[in-house]
Amino acid sequence: MARAAQLGRLSVGLTWRRARLVERRPQNATARTLVLTVPDWPGHLAGQHVDVRLTADDGYQAVRSYSLAAPADGDRIELGVQSVPDGEVSPYLADGLPVGADVEVRGPLGNWFVWRPGRPEPVLLVAGGSGVVPLAAMVRARRRSREGGDFRLLYSVRSPDDVWYREHLADGDGLDVRFVYTRKSPPGDSRGPGRVTAADLAEASAGLPPTSPVYVCGPTAFVETVGDLLTGLGRDPAGIRTERFG
Repeated sequence: MARAAQLGRLSVGLTWRRARLVERRPQNATARTLVLTVPDWPGHLAGQHVDVRLTADDGYQAVRSYSLAAPADGDRIELGVQSVPDGEVSPYLADGLPVGADVEVRGPLGNWFVWRPGRPEPVLLVAGGSGVVPLAAMVRARRRSREGGDFRLLYSVRSPDDVWYREHLADGDGLDVRFVYTRKSPPGDSRGPGRVTAADLAEASAGLPPTSPVYVCGPTAFVETVGDLLTGLGRDPAGIRTERFG
């Protein structure tokens, strides 16, 4: 669900813009990438998000926040949306909103959980489920800019069938990806299914300088657990940036 179902974001001074759905790409059985065009979009940084507003015929409005899944590209933005059972907004956005239809977006929002090209240090990314969405935007931004240190991604996901953005998360070109499958692992996976452990994080972060930034995104419990494990391994809390949902 990316960063779905969060309200109350600070967005003073930002205006709502009309956004048109031009493409829907499946990521797994319940997850979609929505590609929208937003006239006069001001651009954004990898890791930022937007508010999305839907308005019903009777005037009722619903607002949710979703992470941007790609670096800035003119007036086009990509959102990661996972359909939540009995959700008020996500099932409609994921599968019901017709291509060519309009919604409203406000943003970009968030200036702390972002990656900027040019930093020389290697970076550790830790994703839980759909928390990979803003981290995938960082991976894509680094590849596009060809600037910055190497990236390491530790991606916790239920099963191989639940992985998002396979086409962008292949090893190589300065990216090292390690999967932790929590419920079903693929044949030949020596680790076996289970939640992220201190040993997983120690392996993923081995050799990283103390100044290397760490970005963690996922459900609240996942983010809190990973943060505690990282500090237990000696990582400086000041260098750990987190984004959570749920």
